[in-house]
Amino acid sequence: MDPEIRIPQAQQPALVDPFGRKVTYLRVSVTDRCDFRCLYCMAEDMTFLPKREVLSLEELDRLCSAFIDKGVRKLRLTGGEPLVRKNIISLIRSLSRHLESGALDELTLTTNGSQLARFAQDLAACGIKRVNVSLDTLNPAKFREITRWGDLAKVLDGIDAAVAAGLKVKINAVALKGFNEHDLHAMMEWAHGEGHDFTLIETMPLGEIDGERVDQYLPLDQVRRQLEQHFTLTPLPYKTGGPARYFGVAETGGRLGLITPLTHNFCEGCNRVRVTCTGQLFMCLGQEDNADLRAPLRASEGNELLSQAIEEAISRKPKGHDFVIDRDTKKPAVSRHMSVTGG
Repeated sequence: MDPEIRIPQAQQPALVDPFGRKVTYLRVSVTDRCDFRCLYCMAEDMTFLPKREVLSLEELDRLCSAFIDKGVRKLRLTGGEPLVRKNIISLIRSLSRHLESGALDELTLTTNGSQLARFAQDLAACGIKRVNVSLDTLNPAKFREITRWGDLAKVLDGIDAAVAAGLKVKINAVALKGFNEHDLHAMMEWAHGEGHDFTLIETMPLGEIDGERVDQYLPLDQVRRQLEQHFTLTPLPYKTGGPARYFGVAETGGRLGLITPLTHNFCEGCNRVRVTCTGQLFMCLGQEDNADLRAPLRASEGNELLSQAIEEAISRKPKGHDFVIDRDTKKPAVSRHMSVTGG
């Protein structure tokens, strides 16, 4: 067969886990580094990976392409902060060939927005249609507090640049008790007023941080009840391929997403796996089990060993995660930080 001829999607092999779920969504962390140090995500004094352990851009391209050849239809680049990775646009530009061929439905990324003003036009030119921006408050002082290093004005400028470039923006906010719980309704009104979807996320017990997560944890059931005192929320069938449940908000005309890894486990429909920037494949965000894809990737120029390693790993994908946040559970569910696996 001519190597340039791509097998039609209907004939492509599907990655199916032991519970019959098709894996069609890959999230790839292109770096563990970030220009913020968000309190719920990182310790302030982080130790980052040696560069020799991090996959090159060419290796990341090969790895992503191997998953696409095995039926992945949606690819999200994450970090850390993906836009701080040197020459990241060259990787995105190369991966966009899968959009042009029709092998990939969507190429997108999650960002803190700090670099969006610089890169928004390039992202749009590469075929990216939408981005998720992590933003937990619209108060400049509180933003500096939660990110330790961040500048809210720079992020808002980045969001404006993304919109000007034609990108759809979804605002992701982690609901944090005692920090932004009384600001979330105003954030939603702002996001919807700007034409952005707005999604709330429960904090997750990943990695050691400076502080107790039980002091941060805000169940979204509680947030939803608070919002329903002011807004009419109607469940929607809308899906983006991720774990969010969506609601229409009558008063704003916008969409609200809720991601609830603790109060409402969403594992039964999980179609996702994550790869770290070192080539570790995590079949579940909330489990430690992983597969090393870097070794087979570097063992040969062909993808046979890599393909076998991917298939073996998917055969071990667990039914779900077991997140717990309470006073008696001192250790995080997994030792790695969110910045390692990617959002």
